[in-house]
Amino acid sequence: MARLVIVSNRVPIPKSRGAAAGGLAIALRDLLTPGSMWFGWSGRLTAEPAAQPSLVEARGVTYATVDLTAEAHRSFYVGFANGALWPLLHFRLGLMRFHREDYEGYLAVNQTFAASLEPVLQPDDTVWVHDYHLIPFGRMLRARGFQGPIGFFLHVPFVPPSMLEAMPVARELVVDLCAYDLVGFQTEEHARDFRDCAQRMLGATVDGEWVRLNGRRMRAFADPIGIDAESFAQEAGRAASDKLVRRVAESMVGRALIIGVDRMDYSKGLPQRFEAFGRLLEKHPEHRRKIHYLQICPRSREEVDEYRKLRIDLDRLAGRINGKFSEFDWTPLRYSARAAPRSTLAGLYRIGRIGVVTPLRDGMNLVAKEFVASQPDEDPGVLVLSKFAGAAHELTEALIVNPFDPDAIADAVHLGLIMPVAERRERHAALKAKVLRTTAQVYCRRFLDALAQRPLVRAAA
Repeated sequence: MARLVIVSNRVPIPKSRGAAAGGLAIALRDLLTPGSMWFGWSGRLTAEPAAQPSLVEARGVTYATVDLTAEAHRSFYVGFANGALWPLLHFRLGLMRFHREDYEGYLAVNQTFAASLEPVLQPDDTVWVHDYHLIPFGRMLRARGFQGPIGFFLHVPFVPPSMLEAMPVARELVVDLCAYDLVGFQTEEHARDFRDCAQRMLGATVDGEWVRLNGRRMRAFADPIGIDAESFAQEAGRAASDKLVRRVAESMVGRALIIGVDRMDYSKGLPQRFEAFGRLLEKHPEHRRKIHYLQICPRSREEVDEYRKLRIDLDRLAGRINGKFSEFDWTPLRYSARAAPRSTLAGLYRIGRIGVVTPLRDGMNLVAKEFVASQPDEDPGVLVLSKFAGAAHELTEALIVNPFDPDAIADAVHLGLIMPVAERRERHAALKAKVLRTTAQVYCRRFLDALAQRPLVRAAA
């Protein structure tokens, strides 16, 4: 059988004592069979990185990693990937910071990755590249002579041509994506926007999901990522005995829990969500003292100015809301910037009456699916979901809101709090069926099946 080689910015090398794996590692878990390989950055910064990747084997899987210099990491990761690409792809043009030297550093790191991986590839390998950090990687690997199938999956949103054209190197990015045999997106909207960009900016011919450019064909399609819903539901049930979950449940003293779990990022709509909670307490005072809002948002990318500013804003908003509404024995908003283990989160989701998932823009957002999977069938909670999360295309029985409208979020949370149990069960049953159907395993199988069907010969120009 052909070997699968996964390529991503970071490599989740298994650690001792069952360290928690990241979301991508969990999604691709079933693919990590003996003989497969995962390649990417080690997470280490060194003055003189080795030319050859470092190889570590764990349970039959080879983890191949390369180090970066501090300057390479700054231009590649902080500068272009997260200073320019991330805001652009999340529709935040005002936050995009483009510097030509950062783009050159981005290309240089992708070239380093390609040069390091190519010597350890086998001719019949299948290469699956992940996310916006590595858009040029496929073209560079192909230029080094690799002829096997190369697929790419974009976990974040994509933007229409009118927005992508704000990026000075937009055309180069679209050319690089067209160099893959297959590009997957979270929703058909994102895939269609990419095909529109290829047609408008490159003059490519588009026929359904197929894009023809310079004598070759590639496919751009939607393949929504999922979770292992059954195992997550089981984990949520077991987590009832988790110490932190028990402490939170006991502290509720009969009150309903509203829960949000997000990385601290300006794309997640956290200030609007905090404002919505304040509006809920103002507009619906009958909920005062009867609810708690717990927001877990671990810090991330604090080397980027916008993220530091976001934390200051959230601190201010939380203080204002608690200062206005709290009483001696009731603090309405609990806000933590510390990460929690996956098992603990599953238990917290399970006791949540309302799950608030209101990003301003998101590729998918698996928190929405995890909340649904964790809920008890007999007395389920209600999901309040942003219309701009990829998950909203599937989870239509959630209460769908515009995340830019705090009043709309407040009204949806109110509706969820007063919703009869019969309606909650009906909505939950429909949502859970969808989460059980579009699993991580289905996502992986669909992508690799599509990649195996790549054209074996170049199409006529």
